[in-house]
Amino acid sequence: MSPVKPRLPRWLLWCVAVIAVAGFAALGRWQYARALEKQALLEANARVLAERDPRPLRTEAARDATALAWSAGEGRFLDAPALLLDNQLQGGVGGVRAYRAFMPEGASRAVLVDLGWFAVPQRTRMPRPARPEGEVRVRGLLATPPAPGIAMGVAVQALDEGRLLAMRMDMPAISEGLGVALAPRVLRLDPDLDVAGLDTGRRDLEVLANTLPPERHRGYALQWFGLALATAVAALVVGLRRPSR
Repeated sequence: MSPVKPRLPRWLLWCVAVIAVAGFAALGRWQYARALEKQALLEANARVLAERDPRPLRTEAARDATALAWSAGEGRFLDAPALLLDNQLQGGVGGVRAYRAFMPEGASRAVLVDLGWFAVPQRTRMPRPARPEGEVRVRGLLATPPAPGIAMGVAVQALDEGRLLAMRMDMPAISEGLGVALAPRVLRLDPDLDVAGLDTGRRDLEVLANTLPPERHRGYALQWFGLALATAVAALVVGLRRPSR
């Protein structure tokens, strides 16, 4: 006679099922909320770029804001190291995104200016973007810096006397490395703007570069909601089935 296999108590089965369904549903709601957030960001970006009504960079740099804004103003690029943000992909090609600190005229905080993307075929040949001397006028899209992601390891390290390498956009660490107070937003240079003496790479005004688009988040949300539904159905089938003798 074969031994009788022990059964899980029905109450324990229901507890596990409820926890699993609640967890899957919570993940689905989070992914859907991220999709709505990014869709709203894309729509706001489209409106700002359609209007292109420039706000003074001096006053915008003084604000602790996160909203998108088209801005322009005079100032000078500081004699501070160039910042290279590592692990930036474009078309499957590895590279860095370069930044320089710009002090708007009459402002108390500098603005990081996005100089664009540079391909880095060899790690030993990082770009060294030049900066112009004296007063210049810049314009572009003020936006929040790229998301820092998971904080692991050192955020910023010195390559040499004139360059810093950032693993992620940790603004306090970058401000300390550059030795200047920074505004919370970065200026994405207008791709049509030509500043004499300033080295720039491939410039764009994408606000969701190197991140998931809204449709990907919606797809993940659907998967999590599907797992929640499948778990609930399986629990009902197993839990309501009459035990065999």
